[in-house]
Amino acid sequence: MSKQTIPTPQAIRGTQDIFGAEAEAFGHVVETFERVRKLYRFRRVEMPVFEKTTVFSRSLGETTDVVSKEMYSFEDRGGESLTLRPEFTAGLARAYLTNGWQQHAPLKIATHGALFRYERPQKGRYRQFHQIDAEVIGAAEPQADVELLVMADQLLRELGIADGVTLNLNTLGDAPSREAWRAALIDYFRAHKDQLSEESQDRLERNPLRILDSKDPRDKPFTADAPMIDQFLSAEAQDFFGKVTAGLDAAGVAWVRAPALVRGLDYYRHTAFEFITDRLGAQGTVLGGGRYDGLLEALGGPATPAVGWAAGIERLAMLVADARTITEPAADVAIVPMGAAAEAACLGLAATLRRGGLTVDMGYRGNMKKRMSRANESGARFALIVGDEELAAGEATVKNLVTGTQERMALHAIPAHIAA
Repeated sequence: MSKQTIPTPQAIRGTQDIFGAEAEAFGHVVETFERVRKLYRFRRVEMPVFEKTTVFSRSLGETTDVVSKEMYSFEDRGGESLTLRPEFTAGLARAYLTNGWQQHAPLKIATHGALFRYERPQKGRYRQFHQIDAEVIGAAEPQADVELLVMADQLLRELGIADGVTLNLNTLGDAPSREAWRAALIDYFRAHKDQLSEESQDRLERNPLRILDSKDPRDKPFTADAPMIDQFLSAEAQDFFGKVTAGLDAAGVAWVRAPALVRGLDYYRHTAFEFITDRLGAQGTVLGGGRYDGLLEALGGPATPAVGWAAGIERLAMLVADARTITEPAADVAIVPMGAAAEAACLGLAATLRRGGLTVDMGYRGNMKKRMSRANESGARFALIVGDEELAAGEATVKNLVTGTQERMALHAIPAHIAA
């Protein structure tokens, strides 16, 4: 009887297995983010991958596309509706309220990890994707907005991808300003309702600000002449935005005004921003955020000012890979043992070198020729060759793979020699 072939399961559409240079670019983004967030004293947090569905339905709004079409929600064995997180901010706001983090306000926190949305996969966009995220909760001052924006600008610079990236900045005003603008938009778009796209007609009464960022060509003639927020800004809102732009100017962060840049949900206030690149086609936003002073109230908490941003790691990694060559790190030293006794002894030597902070490569098998070939491929500066003769003398042959020179050296002296 022939053995039955077992089919190999395939990866789920919209997920990815990251390996090699792509994985190194991904790791480089995370490592750079971790280094930069420490410079700004943002505290690291780790969050659950799933939350009660109400965390996201309340914070994102029941009628948004994310809630109605894109969330991975399921009922657990206890009959409770849970959702894989589609973004970080709502979960962070929930944690702020339920863990008593108010005592640390203003709280500067940062995190990164996987998020999940059931949407059409495309370049740089996946159903399981990853973001870096930074938030300031409990600070009403415009300095918090400025600090986050300067931090984002420094991150892009240190990643080496700032060229061709533009900070687009807008204000949504305070609550009275925004409500007056919203009413004016409804009046304006009602007069053109029959000529708008179906999606914009649906948004007209419940979320008219979103019409302004419509990509549908049927809406473009009307969005160009729509009322803008500047006509409705209170003196307080004007002053807030002025302090944000002055702070950016003082920090040397370039920005452009983008009056059509909006956030549809009612809890967004004042600053809204996106860092946009010209190198990713139509999907050009690499980092975005804004002030969301009304969110914690939507989750049942007290009125709490907050501002934050997030960026897709995959997108940043694509830009990093385009801008520079990132390879797997080279070894400092490759060990070439010859014979069973040398194999055992070199395991100890490798451990000593690694504990001393050196990167060591040592193959598991192969003759002298194959092992030396592997040593050259590792990018190591030195190869340590240990055979029976060297082992008996407590030495190794140290070959400089850059110059080709070699010398015998006592094993105990090798770490200092390589580190020099």
